[in-house]
Parts: sequence; C-alpha cells; structure tokens
Amino acid sequence: MKNILLLGGSGFIGRHVCAALVRAGHEVTVATRRSAHARHLQTWPRLTVQQADVFDPAQLQSLMHGHDVVIQLIAVLHGNDARFEQMHVALPQLVAQSCVAAGVPELIHVSALGADPQGPSRYQRSKGRGEAALHAVAQSSGLRLTLVRPSVVFGTDDRFINLFARMQKVLPVVPLAGASARFQPVWVQDVSLALAHLVRHDSWQGRTYELGGPEVLTLADLVRHAGHFAGCPRPIIPLPHAMAWLQTTLMELAPGEPLMSRDNLASMQRDNVLSGQCPGLRELGLAPGHSLASVFPI
Repeated sequence: MKNILLLGGSGFIGRHVCAALVRAGHEVTVATRRSAHARHLQTWPRLTVQQADVFDPAQLQSLMHGHDVVIQLIAVLHGNDARFEQMHVALPQLVAQSCVAAGVPELIHVSALGADPQGPSRYQRSKGRGEAALHAVAQSSGLRLTLVRPSVVFGTDDRFINLFARMQKVLPVVPLAGASARFQPVWVQDVSLALAHLVRHDSWQGRTYELGGPEVLTLADLVRHAGHFAGCPRPIIPLPHAMAWLQTTLMELAPGEPLMSRDNLASMQRDNVLSGQCPGLRELGLAPGHSLASVFPI
C-alpha cells in the first residue's frame, strides 16, 4: 500500500484512476482548486480531497509531503500558446521540482501519444517540451520519472464518443474534418489499471509507455460507431482541408470549448497510433485491451 497524490483526479480519466487505486488498497489524496468539483469522490474509502492551488509552489510542495508517488494528469486540449505552455510545460516542471524538494521519490506523468517538440500542433509541441522539462529535472535530481502516453481515451462517461453520438441525434449528416486521421483508442479502465500497475511494481517504473487499444480506427470510423451506438447513424461527409480549416475556425468562434479546433486539425496530420518502440499494455499484463465495440456495443 502506498500514499499517492493525484493531480487532476476529478476529471474523466482521474475519476477512473482514483477507483483503480482505491480498489488496489492505496491511500489517495486528490488535489483540486475547487472541492465542489470532486464532491463525487469525497465519500470514497481511503481517499481524501484536498483543496489547493497546484500552480502555487508553496501549496504544491506542502501537498507533496508524506506521499510515495505523485500522478500528474492535469492537461488541456484547447488553448493558445501561453495556455499550453502553462499547463503542459511549466506545471509539470513545477510538479517535478516540488517532488524533489519534498522528497517524493516517484512521479508518473500522463502525457499524450504524439508528444513531440517538433510536432505539427501547438498541443503536441507543448506536450513534447513538457516531457523534456521533466527529463531535465529527473536527470539532475534522481527523481524516478515514468511517462505514459495514451492515444485517445474513451469510456461510457467520456466527452468524445458520447458527443458524436449526441450530434447524430440532431444532425441529418456529419460534415467531418480530419475524417481519415487514424487513432488507436484505449479504454479509460485499461489506462487506469496501467497506472495502478505502475504504482504497484517498482521494477516497471522509470520508463516511457505508449497505451493504445487493440484496433486502429479512423475518425470517421469512430463517429460512425458512435452513431450506430446511439441508434441514429448519419451519413459522414469528409471535408477537404480548406473546408475543414474553415469549419474548425467557425467552431473556435462559438461560445464554450470547441468540438474541434484548428490545432486539433493540425495534430491529425500525424496518425495517433503506437510507434512499437515503447512498452505498453502488453508489458503491463493488460494486453490486448478493450475494443470500442466491447464498451459501446452496437
């Protein structure tokens, strides 16, 4: 049993990670800026919700004390350069430095498949710079750093498959940017179990893992499956790049978080599939993982 500090534990992936860690018998502290966001976790056994501003170095370091492992999940999908830099580079670096200062020996950082300082999108480049910043801290301090890079993560309570399902209940057709982009979607429960396994087995730590499911699907395949699951499949119209760019520009102008941004479109210039050069679910004893159809049956 270990004492674990989970940053980003109230989000979609974080909720499932909390459940996996608690079931494994660990003591879990979830840090959140607003305790109301984690109200659904507060009754769980062996789990404590701690309100704190993780961007404040003093508060973050104070949170670290007494923990054996920190799992860092905080990330954003949309934003400008400053937002991506803050969330994907500056914050992970601060987390690593705080681990060192507080004497926490291990940091597990959830990055993203496709993280690359030279990637085609701001999101991918910021993820890549964040990984580089973490490696710099780990190499200079002896911090045990484990990186986890999942492909697109899906689950029954996600905002990805469910959103495309809801869209097809109201739209007669789906004009789709990036329709041919390829993904290797991974079930959120498989990701959660992978993280729990990494916490449990010290010999598996200190490496970079890529997590993907058993099948490679295009974005059109994912949208089509969502429509069948919802019982209202609609025709999908793949958009050429110019029209896709226009569509995502208009989506960015709409209120709230966009369904897809121009930066998302840039990310899809590269397939979001396993490279085959890093260990993954198989090495963690979880292969082959769950398919989309096993979670969203049609």
